[in-house]
Amino acid sequence: MAALDQAFAQKQFRRIGTGEFTDSLIWESMDPIAEKLIKKFAGQSQAVLELKTKTTRIDHLLDLPHNRKTIMAWSLNTETVIKSQERRTAGLEARLKAAERCQKANFPLAFHFDPLIIYPGCEKEYVDVLERLFNRIDPNQIVWMSVGSFRFMPDLKPIIARRFPESKIIYGEFIKGLDGKMRYFKPLRHTLYKKFIDYVKDRAPNLCAYFCMEDEETWEQTIGFRPSDHDGLPAMLDDAAIRHCGLTF
Repeated sequence: MAALDQAFAQKQFRRIGTGEFTDSLIWESMDPIAEKLIKKFAGQSQAVLELKTKTTRIDHLLDLPHNRKTIMAWSLNTETVIKSQERRTAGLEARLKAAERCQKANFPLAFHFDPLIIYPGCEKEYVDVLERLFNRIDPNQIVWMSVGSFRFMPDLKPIIARRFPESKIIYGEFIKGLDGKMRYFKPLRHTLYKKFIDYVKDRAPNLCAYFCMEDEETWEQTIGFRPSDHDGLPAMLDDAAIRHCGLTF
């Protein structure tokens, strides 16, 4: 907590996220660190915390004084992907119910659709997920939504094949990108992204939706602008946090 005190004393906007390599709430039954962090962030006004999860472990957080300085975020995917690839995680309906409960507790929210996985019928299924999301969650409560597609380093393919022999996600139409990662063939990505983003813009035109690890050409062709048109992605996210979470110096 001392490191946070030092960061808060520097008088600059900060977006601090957890859950990039694990789940922000998975250890709560052993060590309720999220509860401590929410209380800590509630006492200042220039930084926001994001807790990313696929769980529903929120009961002990709902009554905390959060001052809208903690964003409760869920990683979402289709029922097909959750059942076949996300073992031992909460189902889609359970995640949406948890998000709805956090909305009622006035937490700002975020949702992450990364990775989108391409398979027969995926476009319709992803739109169905979005429809279920927007039928339960007020877009004005969503700080941002990230979108990305499945990608991996080439050396990971045999490891996935050995450890998860029933998984088919590594056998799609992949080519090596400029970053060395295996990525879906760009026209396939663009087709799925366009349908996804068009639905988001129709239901939530003011929502800050952004791509994870995609080039500006992809932004231009699927979302209609480039991050550089808005002073870059960090500035876009800062602005969304300021508007939704009330950040000030």
